[in-house]
Parts: sequence; C-alpha cells; structure tokens
Amino acid sequence: MIKNKEKKPEEILSYIHDGDDIILPIANGEPQVLLDVLEANATMLKNVRIHQMHTIKERDYIWGKYSGHLDHVSYFLSHATRKAFLEGKCSLVPNNFHEVPRLLEKTTKMSIILATASPMDEHGYFSLGVSADYVAPFIGKVPFFLEVNQQMPRTFGSNQIHISQISGYINVDYPLFEVQPAKITEADQKIAAFIAERIENGSTIQSGIGAIPNATVSMLTNHKNLGIHTELLADGVMELIEKGVVTNTEKKLLPGKTLATFALGTKNLYNFLHNNLGTQMMPVNYVNDPRIIAQEDNIVSINATTEVDFLGQCASETIQGRYYSSSGGQADFARGAMFAKNGKGFICLHSTAKNGTVSRIQPQLTPRSVVTTSKNDVDHIVTEFGVAKLRGKSISERAKELINIAHPDFRDELRFTAKQWGLL
Repeated sequence: MIKNKEKKPEEILSYIHDGDDIILPIANGEPQVLLDVLEANATMLKNVRIHQMHTIKERDYIWGKYSGHLDHVSYFLSHATRKAFLEGKCSLVPNNFHEVPRLLEKTTKMSIILATASPMDEHGYFSLGVSADYVAPFIGKVPFFLEVNQQMPRTFGSNQIHISQISGYINVDYPLFEVQPAKITEADQKIAAFIAERIENGSTIQSGIGAIPNATVSMLTNHKNLGIHTELLADGVMELIEKGVVTNTEKKLLPGKTLATFALGTKNLYNFLHNNLGTQMMPVNYVNDPRIIAQEDNIVSINATTEVDFLGQCASETIQGRYYSSSGGQADFARGAMFAKNGKGFICLHSTAKNGTVSRIQPQLTPRSVVTTSKNDVDHIVTEFGVAKLRGKSISERAKELINIAHPDFRDELRFTAKQWGLL
C-alpha cells in the first residue's frame, strides 16, 4: 500500500481535472514542487482554481498569466500576492479566519488538497508540520496529495494524516520559508510596555508577528504561568516557553499545551517545534472560533492596525484605502476576548505614518479603507502615547480618549473636528 502511494511529481496531473478547486494550506504548507509541475503544465488545464491564504512564493499563475487555465484565489494577501491583486490579476475573498473551512466547503468543489507534510512515522502517519489551519478539518473527508519535505518538523495535534487517507505523496528536501524578527523601534517598546503592565500572571496570550508583538513578548519575561492560545506561533513565544514564563498550567483548554493553528518564523522555531509534545497544532475553526476563545477566562488578544477613527473602528487590512492583507483572525480574537470572563483586547498602532506627517488616528477612516475590527468589538487602542479604553464608552468619550493618545502635533486639529461634530 505504501509503495503504491509514493508518486513522481508529474503524476499529480492525473489527479487534477478541468474545473477543479485546489486547496493549499497557509504559508509553509504550500507544496513548491507540486506547484512547479502544475505551472509547467498549466495550459493543459481548464478552469482550475488554486485557493490559499498567505502565499509564500510569487508565481505566474498568481499574475493571471494562465487565466482560464490556472487561476489564484486569495483569502489573505502576502508579499507574493499583494501587487498582483492591486493590479487586478487575482481575486481576494473577504473572510474571518475561523470561517475559512466552512467558506471553502460551501463555495468550492473541494476537489483536492495539496499540502506539505513531515515524513511518515512508523505507524503510517504524516504530520502537516507547521500547519493545521483550514485544511486539517478535511482530513479523511477530502482527497489529499502530500509533498513530504524532509525539513518539515513533525508536530502534534489534529494535523495528523494516515497513509490510508491520502491519494499519493512525493518526497522532497528544501528549507522552509523564514520570517526574521522585525526590528523593534522606540515607539514599539513604549507601546509594548503599556500592554505588558496590563497583563496579569496566569493570562492566556494571543499575539501575532511583527515588531509590536515581538516587543510585547520580550517584556513578559518576569511574568508567571502564562498560557498560549494563538492563531500564529512565532519566535517570541518560543523564547517565553524556553524561559519558563509560559507553562500553560492555568489555561482552561488543553492545559499544559501551547495551542496554535500555524507557525511562521525562523529555522530556530521550526527546530523547536520538531517532536515537541508541548505544542498542539489545531484547526482554525477551533483555535479562532470566538466561542472557543471565550472559554479562556483570562485571554489577552494583541493585534495591530493601520488606522482608527473616532468611533474606534480599526482599518487593519488596508493602508490609505489600498488593500494590504485581509481580516485574518483579528476580529475572531477581538470578539472572543470580549466574550471571555476577564478578557482583554489590545489593538496597537504607531500614532503617525509617513515620517510623522499623517495621523493614524482620524475623525473618520480614509476613503476605501476597510473596517476589520468593528466599534462594537474594540477594547483598548494603544499608541506610543498611551492606552485608550473604549469598551463601554460613549462616542464622545471615545473621541476624547483617542485624541489623548494621538501624536501631540495632531491633537489640536482632532479636537477642533471633534468640537465641530458635537463630540466635545
């Protein structure tokens, strides 16, 4: 049975049919060699669509060069898809991360899932490695074809797939895509300090990737018994685990385990995850479901945005009205934190953009900007000038709170507008 399942890369073509919807996991779940084969034979295909979040490698099919043969549908833009989308070469489907499995099930044929996996163990199981995301819910339900990468770490959780549950696999050996920790600025440190002092011992943390989350995590080294329930596992969390700050002992869900739906960072992180029983990779429709998140009484959600208006609306997926990413899991965790007994949500941003010439706190969002976290779900907004507590506040109170944490150069202008609008 095992011999029959091992294939040559070009044999993937026999599993792809006209009109198929191919699903790829997020980020490093992307099977590079299988995609090379599909692109090389794209003109043999007809109306095949590839669905994926956060693509790693920029490719011709993303740019529409095989339109009508092989097309890309994105659910979260990355460096590899952003420019192509802005030039109208590929599609972007709005979504909240936890809903993507259901969205794919309802709107695509779910023809086949192509995924990168770790080598098979002695029991016949592969691991989806740094992923579980939106494909793990379909293990045993949808055909899988695996690209088995010798450098993919074996992780544990609900991302195990048995040899009997796949159509075939190929063997490859190449390094995973790495994201180096972002450079931390003085403003990042100030924002992080405001957040860190509001995190209590025993809290469960959700944190993303980037300078502000990295800075915040670095300031938690004197905390005790923290837990991790996060969509994205990055290097900073690994460091807290190694220092004994994260023990997961006070979590309500999977106590003793770090919980994530995918990991993205450096090779050190991937090595840390290999055969690490302390980490569980679970499907995104579990990890990011606000109803699940809310069961963690002391959940703390930390995310970033690009612009906030007087109402507290956060535009986190556009920059000056142009798409940059998508919603991801920000709204999932913002809502989950609101439901939790002692939940806290922090949305962070630098007070200005364009070298201090533009305020990121505005009376109203820039035209064409997209609201990611609604005014009803926002809790705290944090800049390098302080923390605005918006939950339970009136619109007038919100405007005042936000003006107080705007850059001093723009406060008079913001107050003038707020008075004109009858908010002050």
